[in-house]
Amino acid sequence: MEDMISTPNPTPDPEVLARPRRRNFSASYKLSILEQADACAPHSGEIGALLRREGLYSSHLTKWRRQRQAGKIQGMTAKKTGPNAQKKPDLKKENRRLERDNQRLQEKLRQAELIIDVQKKLSELLGINSTIPGSKSSS
Repeated sequence: MEDMISTPNPTPDPEVLARPRRRNFSASYKLSILEQADACAPHSGEIGALLRREGLYSSHLTKWRRQRQAGKIQGMTAKKTGPNAQKKPDLKKENRRLERDNQRLQEKLRQAELIIDVQKKLSELLGINSTIPGSKSSS
């Protein structure tokens, strides 16, 4: 009885299992499974044994048969999933364009500020009141 009380409770294993990956089947594999399934007798249980052996579901056969009938399996090629590369903007090119625009606009701003300063000095020399909105008058 003492042994049962003093024994610590086992803790669960803290190891995190890897995320399962989606299985991808090649066109040749699909065709070979379909050929094997077609060769099986329909009511003898051979198809079920084939599916268990390969780790497949009957829905796989149904989907693959439809693809074969539509002619989609013959021309299948591996394709990547995810966003299309064509839709991604070329970030480096866009960045360079924006930097050029920024420099061009900074130069225009610098020139405009110089012109305004010259106009202010000229108006002070000629004694003309400044009518530029937002500018401070010296009155």
